[in-house]
Amino acid sequence: MSELDDSPTAWVARHIREYAESDGERGHRKWGVNTLLFTVRGRATGKLRRTALIYGTDGPGRYVVVGSNGGLATHPAWYLNLLANPQVGVQVGPESLPARAAEATGADRERLWRMMAELWPQYDAYQDKLDRRIPVTVLERTSA
Repeated sequence: MSELDDSPTAWVARHIREYAESDGERGHRKWGVNTLLFTVRGRATGKLRRTALIYGTDGPGRYVVVGSNGGLATHPAWYLNLLANPQVGVQVGPESLPARAAEATGADRERLWRMMAELWPQYDAYQDKLDRRIPVTVLERTSA
């Protein structure tokens, strides 16, 4: 079994621990929005990396996340990792499932961006101050 590393950011690691230890009972709803746990294999280390992300839904088994990195100028590590390893793990509340990650593009990206910015208006403020285009990623449930 691979080693699992949680986010090195202390407040995110606390959120992950709360979420995982309660099987999603605590931490799924945070800051007035729904969050999920996202696990991806590191592109350099091969270790499993886990973080917590705000999500929206786009139909059954389709979860949408945004690579805002809190408005920083660089993409988040989880996003760079999924580009190399799109097979990911997702925990939504008590349910854990395998998923495939794919970046949304074109009109689909714009539609999903609007949906996510309605859930978390800070995304628009982040995008306004950045030179990079913040990625929108769809995590779609797979059979394994």
